[in-house]
Amino acid sequence: MSDKQANQRGSMAKLHPVAAPPIDENTASMVDLLQEHLRLAREGKLRSLAVVSVSAGGSAIGTQWSCDPGDMASLIGKLTVLTHDLMAARK
Repeated sequence: MSDKQANQRGSMAKLHPVAAPPIDENTASMVDLLQEHLRLAREGKLRSLAVVSVSAGGSAIGTQWSCDPGDMASLIGKLTVLTHDLMAARK
C-alpha cells in the first residue's frame, strides 16, 4: 500500500499477538474466522467484507463493512442467503 493510500484510509495500528488463548470454543471459533479473513485481506485476496456482531450480553448488535461499490449487490444477496440459513438453523 502506498503512503497516499494509507493516508486516505486513516491511521494504521500495528497489531500485536494475543497473549492469552480464547476462553472457550465459541470464542476460539470467532478468533479463527477473523484471523483467516485478516490473512486474506493482507494477501490482497479480499476487496469487500461485511461483519455482523452481537455483544456478549446480546443487547447490542453491530454491523460494519468495507465494500467495493461494485460488490454491494453481491454482498446484499449473500447476506440474504445467510439470513435464511440462520433462520432455518434456529428451528
